Amino acid sequence: MADADALSDSEGGGIGRRLMAPVRGLAPWEAPITGNLRRGDLGRALAVMGLVVLWLVFQAFNSNYLSARNLSNISVDMVGTGMIALGIIVVLLLGELDLSVGSIAGLAAAVFAVLNVRAGLPEWPAVMIAVASGMAIGAFQGFLAARFGVPAFIVTLAGLVGWTGLMLYILGASGTFNFDDEGLVASLTSHYFGHEAVAHGLAAVGVLAFLTVSRRTAHRRRAAGLPSVPLSRTLLETAVLAALAFTAASVLNHFQGLPLALLIFLAVVAGLDHTLRRMPFGRKVFALGTGAEAARRAGINVTAVRISAFAVSGTMAAVGGLFLASPTASTIQATSAPTLLLNALAAAVLGGGSLFGGHGRAWSVLLGVLVIESIASGVALVGIQPAVQLLISAGVLLVAVIADSGVRRARTAHGLA
Repeated sequence: MADADALSDSEGGGIGRRLMAPVRGLAPWEAPITGNLRRGDLGRALAVMGLVVLWLVFQAFNSNYLSARNLSNISVDMVGTGMIALGIIVVLLLGELDLSVGSIAGLAAAVFAVLNVRAGLPEWPAVMIAVASGMAIGAFQGFLAARFGVPAFIVTLAGLVGWTGLMLYILGASGTFNFDDEGLVASLTSHYFGHEAVAHGLAAVGVLAFLTVSRRTAHRRRAAGLPSVPLSRTLLETAVLAALAFTAASVLNHFQGLPLALLIFLAVVAGLDHTLRRMPFGRKVFALGTGAEAARRAGINVTAVRISAFAVSGTMAAVGGLFLASPTASTIQATSAPTLLLNALAAAVLGGGSLFGGHGRAWSVLLGVLVIESIASGVALVGIQPAVQLLISAGVLLVAVIADSGVRRARTAHGLA
């Protein structure tokens, strides 16, 4: 049992090919960097450097960019796209693509608005039905791809068009619906926890959880006779995380406090990360993404796993749609579906998700979507035309895909692909 647990702690979900021991002769802070260089796995490091450069450039053009208000707004604005990207990362782990997430997000928001406004259904049941509709759509698309062998990108490309048409149909001639701007969905992005202890308490809990999980993982790996991260490196990483977390908490408290949207997003990220790395479903997803035939011979129900992955993607797209509709208390425009897809896919790949499958983490989406929303916020503050923002986002996605391809080749050269 210890062996299985230890192997599951690696990013490969039971494959255990990422050696976590430090490079001999190097300081604790140099080992991760050198290891990543040797594996070619520098995607997240490049994303961090890119984020720093973006912040400095936009701050140079507008001194309000790094203000507490704008950074707090970014933390809220990134949640809708981030939720969609979390679903995409699950599908990417299979080596598949879901091109319908933008349309599903818009459809879910429309279903909620129509049920709540036109049918008079209370918000809670309307939210549950809207999310369930996204799950059903995702499962249906996954069934078509898995059962009939149709490429997933073809099925979901049809969904991109079809679900947009269905959204327009149920919205009717008005083309949009406004719902209660003080209700449940609207409060998702408008509610803040103003007491300073809440943000700092969340930072403390996160740091302690990271330290506890890291040491427990190292203990299990040592018990299984596998290389483990030394205590010095764990303490260094914990110190860096603590500095970032408490700095972020202080920035948020300088505006209105901890946003409810950010709290929910972090909870969902943590839950999905635990599911993918610790639960049987996640291990099966990683195994299928690494090799479908090997997974089938190992007794994994490949069809069920694929359907479940697309159901997760549809569910997260629906949840993201509700968060995106929250600030304006109205449905999402049909024309925004391609943009949502572009941003969510870019966030997933920037965060370390691989288009080749078998590689990625839920926590990495947090970094990827932060980069995407930082660009959107900077473009708005500087006054660049929205069309240019699309060009920038497309360029970021292209760079991320090229980097992913390079990482893939490097990992293959080191026997880690």
